[in-house]
Amino acid sequence: MKELRRISVIGIGLLGASITLSAKREMPSVRVVGYSHRADTRRKAREYGVAHEIADDLSGAVEQSDIVILATPIQTFAEYFRQVAPVLKAGCIVTDVGSTKTLPHRWAAKMLPKNIFYVGSHPIAGSEKRGLEFARDDLLTGARCIVTRTKKTDPVSSQQVEQFWKRLGCKVHSMTPAQHDRLFGMVSHLPHLTAVSLVNSCSAEDMKFAGKGFIDTTRIASGPANVWADILLTNPRNCVVGIDKLIKQLWAVKQAISKQDAKKIEKFLTQAAQKRAEMIQHKIDQNELF
Repeated sequence: MKELRRISVIGIGLLGASITLSAKREMPSVRVVGYSHRADTRRKAREYGVAHEIADDLSGAVEQSDIVILATPIQTFAEYFRQVAPVLKAGCIVTDVGSTKTLPHRWAAKMLPKNIFYVGSHPIAGSEKRGLEFARDDLLTGARCIVTRTKKTDPVSSQQVEQFWKRLGCKVHSMTPAQHDRLFGMVSHLPHLTAVSLVNSCSAEDMKFAGKGFIDTTRIASGPANVWADILLTNPRNCVVGIDKLIKQLWAVKQAISKQDAKKIEKFLTQAAQKRAEMIQHKIDQNELF
């Protein structure tokens, strides 16, 4: 890993501020800079000491940085790429923490000059709480981080980004943007849509009687609407495929219930229980359940 002197994080909410805090802890010789377009967030970031420096303007935040990390909503990436492109020093690496990867790769290829290297990142870490006041320097410890690259991605920069996330405590996996978006369309985006649909299918009065199972099942429906709208709109094909698969499963069990087919219903339930048990055991084996 080449020597890093300065890293910048654009967007200092929960995840962005957790990255700056982690970098301060794990890379004491590196200057960590944060930036938000909101003056109130910048004031609060200075108050909480989430970075060595909180820049008041975007150019000042990213100039002379070795790595720039976008931790803003996905649909802001293209405009940020356009704005920072003339300011970044040659050889700078740009990455992000977005939950979809195909479009960010496409935007970076279009907006960034050839002497600036983009590598996609997706640290799987977060909380139901929002805001930098809930940031933690250990949020990334033990978390998975997906690093995405295409045939055109600079391999040295990709290795640098992988090493960066490992330094912050992540378990790093590499894949293509298309592989990433297909995978997380099923195991992240579809579950969110399912939880939201379940809540919206029930009346507020009925939900007053909900037990822990309903609360656990719908927890992720509390996620910020603007963030999730961005995710769904930047991964439409995979979301639609996932919805179709879910509809197929619901239709099959609907038919079994309508026909009072106990064997099919039990098979449906047993198969899910077995598959989930295998997943939980794998997570335990990998020390991924806390």
